[in-house]
Amino acid sequence: MARGEHHRIHAQDRTQRNRVLVAQEAARLMSEHGIRDFHHAKLKAAERLGIIDTQALPRNNEIEDALREHQRLFHGDSQPQALRTRREAAVEAMRFLRGFDARLVGAVLDGTADEHSAVCLHVFSDDPDAPGLFLREQGIPLETQTRRLRWSGTEQTEHPVLLFGADGIPFDLTVLPVDALRQAPLDRVDDRPMRRATAAMVQELLAKEDIEAFNAAL
Repeated sequence: MARGEHHRIHAQDRTQRNRVLVAQEAARLMSEHGIRDFHHAKLKAAERLGIIDTQALPRNNEIEDALREHQRLFHGDSQPQALRTRREAAVEAMRFLRGFDARLVGAVLDGTADEHSAVCLHVFSDDPDAPGLFLREQGIPLETQTRRLRWSGTEQTEHPVLLFGADGIPFDLTVLPVDALRQAPLDRVDDRPMRRATAAMVQELLAKEDIEAFNAAL
């Protein structure tokens, strides 16, 4: 093997090892420090590891895979219960918000939620103030923000976000127009349309978990 080819292969191996290390450290930061932004987690992980090669920055889906493995190895007892608690809270909240066709999105739906995670919902109204008004009428104190969502490679729009807590669990509601029920924004992990679930679909997930737990106990 020529020396140049040997160096190229060695460099590729080193880059791949660094990608794995950064993904694992980003997963640890997300799990143990409550960081929920993939980009922020990977940059912080690379900084902590002293890795400056941008080719060594893992993709979001690599970090998500590492996060699942970290939770399995280090939080196998607590994470499933934190996830279930949030899925149950999501069902209750979506029924409460049924007038806005609420859908569950994010870590609570995909299974990576832990004790740091908010229950993230999409709610739909052509009056962007209506969901906040409804919650305030129920005596729920809110914080408001805005969030930029991507719908295609070029289309991005900003939407209101409502933040509140219930029974010790944070909730994060993004208010979208009714037309957005037909097309989900792009997921930050894989740039595909975001997975969304109704209350009935989440209830099915919980029932499936019950069956699996029952079978495992036999």
